[in-house]
Amino acid sequence: MAAEVFWTDMRTKKGNNLVDKVARLWRKAGFRQAITPGDLVAIKIHFGEKGNTAFLNPVFARRVVELVKASRGKPFLTDANTLYVGSRSNAVDHLQTAIENGFAYAVVGAPIIIADGLNGKDFYEVAVNGKHFQKVKISSAIYNADSMVVLSHFKGHELVGFGGAIKNLSMGCANPGGKQMMHSDVLPEVQEEKCIACGKCRRWCPAGAITVAEKASINAELCLGCGECTVTCPERAIKARFKSEPVVLQEKMVEFARGAMMGKENKCLFFNFVVQVAPECDCNAWADAAIIPDVGILASWDPVALDQASFDLANAQPPLPGTRLDGHENARDKFQAVSGYDGTALLQYAAEIGLGTREYELIKI
Repeated sequence: MAAEVFWTDMRTKKGNNLVDKVARLWRKAGFRQAITPGDLVAIKIHFGEKGNTAFLNPVFARRVVELVKASRGKPFLTDANTLYVGSRSNAVDHLQTAIENGFAYAVVGAPIIIADGLNGKDFYEVAVNGKHFQKVKISSAIYNADSMVVLSHFKGHELVGFGGAIKNLSMGCANPGGKQMMHSDVLPEVQEEKCIACGKCRRWCPAGAITVAEKASINAELCLGCGECTVTCPERAIKARFKSEPVVLQEKMVEFARGAMMGKENKCLFFNFVVQVAPECDCNAWADAAIIPDVGILASWDPVALDQASFDLANAQPPLPGTRLDGHENARDKFQAVSGYDGTALLQYAAEIGLGTREYELIKI
C-alpha cells in the first residue's frame, strides 16, 4: 500500500510563506494525533557544523516547536555528538555551535538537549535482531522521548549518496560508539598521485591513524572508518573503500534507524527540506554550492516513502551550472554522480525490513 507524502513547493505569497506552509503540512498530514498531552517530544535536527551554512534554518524549527506546544507536548531540540573531531564532538562544544548557528532558546522557543550526554556515553542498547546487528546504541534523550519529530535537510552525502530522514534517524540518533559501528566497514585509502602532503587529514583524524611524510599514510588497524579525512582533503586524494560492498554501511544505517523508532510506533513524524541541496553532509565545516534548484518541503509518517519521494523530486530537477554536477548534466542519479555511491540500497533494505514502503502517493498542497 502506498504511503502518503505531502509536498509544498517554494512558491509563496502574502499570508502563505514557507513557515506557514510547514504548519499546513503538519495539519494536512494529521501529525497532531501523534502527540499525547504531556509528551516529551524530541525534535531531531542537525545543528550544523561551525562554518557550514546549508543546515536547516532555525525559523522552521521554531514553527514546529509552536505546533508541538499547541498539541500540548513538551518539545526539545536534540542531536547526538559526532564521531569525528569538529565543533560538535562533546556537549559543551555542541551546544555552543548550536547557539552560534541560531538555535538559541530566544529563536526556537525550546531548550536544546544533547541526546547522548556530555561526552557521548549516555545511550541505550536497543534490540533490533537485524542482519548486521542484534543490538544498536541509541542516544538516551531519543530513547526516552515519548514522541519524535524528525526535521531533515535532504542533501548529498560522500559515503552513501544522499542523506534524508533515514540518515537523520540512524547516524543522527546514535552515540559516537554507534556511529563507529556503522562506519566500521569503511577504510579510506590515499591516492598518492593526488596527495600533496598538506597534513590536513592528519589534524582532523580522531583516531591518530594518519601519518604524513612525502605522502599521507593511513594505519588500517587504527582507522575508525569515520570518513573525516575523505571530506577534509582539499585535493580529493582520499577515497573511501569498503571491506565489503558499500551497501553494508547503508544496511547498518537502516538497522539503527529501526532502533531509533522502537517504542514510538505511530509517534514519529518526518519532514524533509529539499532546499539548498549541497553535494555533501552538513557535518562539514563548509557548504559547497547547491547542485539543483530548491524543491520544497515534504512531510510523511513514513520515512522510507519520504526519502524516496525526495530523491525522485530532486533527480527530476535540472542540474545547476558551476557546481559539482558539471560534467554530469545527464546523470539519472545526481547524488551518485557526485559521490560515486548508489544510495538506493538504503531504501530497498528499509522497505524489506518493514521500516516503511518505497511506494508513495505524492499530495501537493
